Formats: sequence, structure tokens, C-alpha cells
Amino acid sequence: MKKMNGILLLVLSAVLLLSACGQSKEAASSAGSTTVRIGLLKNVTHAPAFIALQNNYFQQQFGSNTKIEVTAFDNGADFATAIATNQIDLGYVGPGPVINQYLKSKNIKLIAGANNGGAVLVVRKDAGIQSVKDLVGKTVAVAAKGGTPDLSLRLLLQQQGLKVSMDTSGVQIVTRAPADTLVAMRQKEIDATLIAEPWGTQIIQEGSGTILVDWNKIPPKDGNYPLTVLVASDAFLKEHRDLAKKAVQANKQSIAFIQQNPEKAYPLISDELKQLTGKGMEPALIKAALDHLKLTEDITLEDIKEQAKASFDAGYLKVKEDELDFSSFLDLTLLNEVKKEK
Repeated sequence: MKKMNGILLLVLSAVLLLSACGQSKEAASSAGSTTVRIGLLKNVTHAPAFIALQNNYFQQQFGSNTKIEVTAFDNGADFATAIATNQIDLGYVGPGPVINQYLKSKNIKLIAGANNGGAVLVVRKDAGIQSVKDLVGKTVAVAAKGGTPDLSLRLLLQQQGLKVSMDTSGVQIVTRAPADTLVAMRQKEIDATLIAEPWGTQIIQEGSGTILVDWNKIPPKDGNYPLTVLVASDAFLKEHRDLAKKAVQANKQSIAFIQQNPEKAYPLISDELKQLTGKGMEPALIKAALDHLKLTEDITLEDIKEQAKASFDAGYLKVKEDELDFSSFLDLTLLNEVKKEK
């Protein structure tokens, strides 16, 4: 009996040892896992992000031991607040909101471009507008104050010697969400809009407006200005620089895929939009949006300075002009490394 008890004790010890080893490995695996929280906007101009998710470029780059959480925002201001307060790690946004947030918190880095341009100036067919100068006394809608289309509109008016005003002596600028802009144009509540695609094409297709200034004539730089960029928090870059670099690589892959396989990209972009908003988009509209922008991972400090100056002149940046220093905001070291490795 004693011998039998000894054998049982040995077996039990072995089972407990194997169980402990298994738990130890599982704990080690769990301890080594990472969650990357990606933010983006529910807009087709964020196509590189959509393709990176649909084609699993992020997951392939990060590895199977990394979990991805996606948060979709309605506007860039909410995105900028989220990344500054550590609610997300990296993601896609327009430069305007993060420029503003950077000046407040100094804890965000712009690490790559995604696309340039992508907005058009559409006028109501019966508004009697034949040129930009005809906008005097008219009401023009933009999606948000301080957003890239708003800044582009102000630069366009400035080029034509026009002023922004609250009365008919100048051009009145109002804010409308893109979907509301379509209705406002149809009901003659506004006379024009500088709006990102595909909303401009939708207005034209329904017959209520025409393009007055196409995307490749919109300032600054005739449409070659950053509309969507890839940013990361300082904390994420410090703790997971390797993963941030892989996000830059996934972004590059996505841009290349869209450029080389546009017909395959349209349904994928629509599928991601459907996941984010509950509604997809017709391929023709997605094509219109992508045809009216330049996909590129490249961006320069001059691009950022130009947009910041426009935002400052509009009164959106509450700092002194000599405080518009973005040398620490733009960090292209990861992008340059990715380019060298190709």
C-alpha cells in the first residue's frame, strides 16, 4: 500500500509540474502580447487605412501575437483628443486637427503621409456663380472650422483678394456635415461648398451643383497638399517603435495596392466603410474620390508649415507666430528606414 501511495504521489507531482509548465508558457505568451489601438475617420479619403485592414497588412506586419483594436471617429478633432489622451496609439487623420493638438500637448508625431488633395469647390447650378470672385455675398459651406477644406477655401479667397465676413460685403463661411451639405445645396440654403470627395461628385450626380474649381487647382500647391496623414503618440513610439515602423510599412503596402489594383480596391474600401458605418459605397463614387487625390506616403515639413500658417492666419491657432515650430512634430525616420529596406 505504501508503494502504491508513493507511485500515486509521483504521478500527481508530474501532473502538477506539467500543468505548471503549461500555465507558465501561457502566462509568458499572454505577457508578450500587445494591443495596437488604431484610429481613423469614416471617410473614403482614408482608403489606405481601409485597405490595410481589409488585406490584413497591419496584422501581417504586427504579427499574430498582436491584437488590433479599431476606433472610427466622425471628425478629426475627436481623433486628435483621443491620441493626445492615450485612448488610441496611432492612426489616420487630417493634418489640421493634429497640428492644433500638437501645439497644446506636444505628444504626437506625424510619421507618414497617406494622400494629398481630394477636395473640390462645387457651386449651386442656379446661384449665378461663374468665378471665385462671384462668391462675394454668397454662403459657402465647409465640413468643420479649421479643417483642411476650410483652410483651402480661405487661401483660395485670399488669392482672389476676397475677404471672409458675416455679411454680404464678403464671403460667408458656414459649417455643415458633408451629408447635410448635400441637403443644404438641394434646398438652396447654401450657394457653394469646398468639400472632400466623394461628396462633391454626389452633388454633381444628383444635378444640384457643378465644379467651379477642381481638386488640382485647390490651394495650397494646386491640390498637392496633405489631406490625410499617419500619426502616432509619443508614448507608443517610445514603447513600440518596431510596431510603429510596421504600421508605416503597412501604409506603404496599402498605397501601392490601390495604385496597382484600383478595381480590386473599390469593393474592399466599400466593405470597410460598411463595417464602420453600416453602409457601403458605390464603386463609381469611390473611383471619383481616388481619382481626385494623390496617394502618397511622402510629406514634408514645408507642407505642415504651410497649413499651420493658414490656420494661424484664420485665428484657429491661439499661439504666437514664432511658436509655430513643427521640427519635433514631423518624424520621418521610420518612413526613411522603410524606404531603404525595399
